[in-house]
Amino acid sequence: MKILCVGSCTYDITFPVDSFIKENTKYRLNTKIECPGGSNLNAACLLGKWDMEVYFCGIIGNDYYGSKIKKFLEKNNVNTSYLQFSNDYSTTINTVIVNKENGNRTILSAKNDKMKLDDFEINFIPDLILTDGSEYELSKKMLKKYPDAISIIDAGRIDKNVIELSHLVDFTICSLDFAEYVTNIKLNFNNTKSVISIYESLKNMFKNNIIVTLGEFGALYYYENKIKIMKSITVDSIDTTGAGDIFHGAFVYGTCQKMSLENIIKLSNVTAALSTTKYGSSISIPSKKEVKEKLNEYRWFNIYRQSSKNWSSFIR
Repeated sequence: MKILCVGSCTYDITFPVDSFIKENTKYRLNTKIECPGGSNLNAACLLGKWDMEVYFCGIIGNDYYGSKIKKFLEKNNVNTSYLQFSNDYSTTINTVIVNKENGNRTILSAKNDKMKLDDFEINFIPDLILTDGSEYELSKKMLKKYPDAISIIDAGRIDKNVIELSHLVDFTICSLDFAEYVTNIKLNFNNTKSVISIYESLKNMFKNNIIVTLGEFGALYYYENKIKIMKSITVDSIDTTGAGDIFHGAFVYGTCQKMSLENIIKLSNVTAALSTTKYGSSISIPSKKEVKEKLNEYRWFNIYRQSSKNWSSFIR
């Protein structure tokens, strides 16, 4: 299958710190990790690394970091025929601060919103389109031009363009922040009604397949006429950067392999969790062998269904 990934690409510089930074304080750091990043770049790299035919559409500066991104994509078996270079703007640089105490990250992004892809045509028919909404016009054009392609949006950002594109795709994979914002419902795992309400509101709003990513708590989804949560696996997490992107890449892979939705989410949960055991985003992508070994350990589905009276025991 031919996969088209449309979205952001950045260069990430990661600094692990012993505890979260404080104002008016100097820190001497012993570790710095550099690698390309960006929502759909990370997903595309997973797909290329896992031997899928994947094309990446994004824009970078015609500079040192842009050159490094292009080489990295090609090293990971990603077709860069539709990667554009800007002579007017520099490559987006992200400074990522990772708290060693819990693996959580804070991202400072120097992105220029004026840097957008020029309109162009692709010379193949995609079987699947993955967008993160950052290239709104091109994404909308591709979704309308190729209606037979399976379409997925990474709705991780709260943005009007992401919300609009979520109405045009087959699958909306959204963050909990996005879900709570568009539904105006706060998810409470101790209250089954809130779990059902937030999912049904999303379903009624976008009228497609909805998956809500919940970080370490896994994913909320609908399968076999039931609203369910599948918990992720427990790992020693050191950096959560890019875990959601890697979830999306694994989701695309499972979709292309025609796996059941439940098996796709199992695969995506495990892959994303394993990525948090290494620093960096695109360089933390686990191999298929690593994922397969962990899947063999994780034979059962940790699921709570709509009929459950209380979800709290599942979350612990």
